[in-house]
Amino acid sequence: MKRERGNMYTTLYYISIFLGMFFFGVGTIGIIRMPDAFSRAHSAAKCDTLGAAFSILALIFIDGFQANDIKLLLVIVLIWFTNPTATHLIGRAIYRNSDKGVK
Repeated sequence: MKRERGNMYTTLYYISIFLGMFFFGVGTIGIIRMPDAFSRAHSAAKCDTLGAAFSILALIFIDGFQANDIKLLLVIVLIWFTNPTATHLIGRAIYRNSDKGVK
C-alpha cells in the first residue's frame, strides 16, 4: 500500500535533487576548468560522491522512507568508500606516469 507523501518529503526531495544536480554540475565544470590531472581527479571524486549521494537520497524521499530504502542507503555507503579509493588509485597511477598525466 502506497503511503501519502507529506509536504516535508516533497521539500526534502527537491532539496536533495537540487544539491545532487549542483554537485554534478560543479564537478563537470571542475573537470573542464582545472589545469592538471590531479586537480581534475580531485574535483571529479568529491563532486561525484556528493552528487550521487544526494541523488540517491532524493530517491528515498520520493515515497517516504520504506524498508527497501535500506538498500539505497547501503549503496550510498558503498559509493562513499569506493569513489575516493578509485580516485586515489587513479591519482597514484598519474603520479607514477607523471610525464603523461600532468599538464
